Amino acid sequence: MHDTNIRSAESLMNDFSVRTGVVGYNDSSSRYLWTDAFAVITFLALRRSTGNQEYLNRAVHLVDLVHHVLGCHRRDDRRTGWISGLSKSEGESRPTAGGLRIGKPLPERGAGDPLDERLEWQRDGQYFHYLTKWMHALSLLSRETGDPKWNAQATELAMTAFAAFVNLPRPGAMQRMCWKMSIDLSRPLVPFMGQLDPLDGFVSFCRLQSTERHFGSNSLGLDNAIAVMRRVCGNDAVWATADPLSIGGLLGEASQLVELIASGDMPFDRLLTHLVADMQRSLEDYMCSSELTLPFEKRLAFRELGLSIGLQAIETMREAVRSRPDRFGGAVSAASLLSRLDSMTRYLPFIEHIEDFWCTPAAQASAAWAEHRDINSVMLANSLVRMHMSIPIDATLNTGAAAARW
Repeated sequence: MHDTNIRSAESLMNDFSVRTGVVGYNDSSSRYLWTDAFAVITFLALRRSTGNQEYLNRAVHLVDLVHHVLGCHRRDDRRTGWISGLSKSEGESRPTAGGLRIGKPLPERGAGDPLDERLEWQRDGQYFHYLTKWMHALSLLSRETGDPKWNAQATELAMTAFAAFVNLPRPGAMQRMCWKMSIDLSRPLVPFMGQLDPLDGFVSFCRLQSTERHFGSNSLGLDNAIAVMRRVCGNDAVWATADPLSIGGLLGEASQLVELIASGDMPFDRLLTHLVADMQRSLEDYMCSSELTLPFEKRLAFRELGLSIGLQAIETMREAVRSRPDRFGGAVSAASLLSRLDSMTRYLPFIEHIEDFWCTPAAQASAAWAEHRDINSVMLANSLVRMHMSIPIDATLNTGAAAARW
């Protein structure tokens, strides 16, 4: 089954590569940040699964494409060059300094134009949770290659996003976040805070700092950003959600926290306890619904595949907590976490259920699949690789030795 899954993932990613100009001669100028972040991660997973160096080459090339397309102004914009405003040469060395565009088909909303919620979904700008996904892809690329420059670019992106998206609405008020910013990060396009954005920021920044330390450096600015993001997360936030993609996101964020705590890169945080409890509640409620029995036209593959990817982290979390209970708040706390994680293993068969459904020729011939073909294909391939999307770093290795090992 594993070999069959890998072959299917390779086929999906090869087709995606040709279709979007990652390889070959098709136009590569239409990029979408979320899809491309998952593509980089999936290429790295395929390289580890198959040993084929070509997948690493594609990951590196795709990163370059994204930076030169989404790090620059749109073709239909009167502005040109890097969205950071840096010169051509400086932008080449700091491609993430101004953030990265989403890649939506329509230009961003003008400063004086009213908000149209339907149109806004198709308008360009910057999303915080897309930026954090790209940070994760860049950090993994550093871990895979032993080259710290990718993580350094991710860290600069983190600091840019933190400065733009996190705000203090009035003196004495709690810091909040914007969900969507303009391309140049000068104004909010959607000022409301996304449910998981603070969590995305906190976990992503901690992850970047961990990778930095293993490469022998540390951006002091991340310390403040991490502290602020943790305050924005709060201690009594409700993370439960009915959306399968968001449930998968919760599972993924929790798994990264578990990995950081188990490795000793960060102390135990009670936030993890709340996350796991809300993950369990969200899964219970979602699996009691009838969404996974609906026909093609009423389902969105990439949202369900996000859940499938997240479910694959449950076993990894169980093993980490079981192996180092002393790092998870003591015996009672660790036992409580394990109990909840154990209860969630009954949902693991849904990984194969979701994958099998969207692997069928009928599903991939449906309008629901075709409408989001690229993101569906990449996320299905990501799920099929069946690997927890992490590349551990041995803290005793220097960069050169790490490169040889990786």
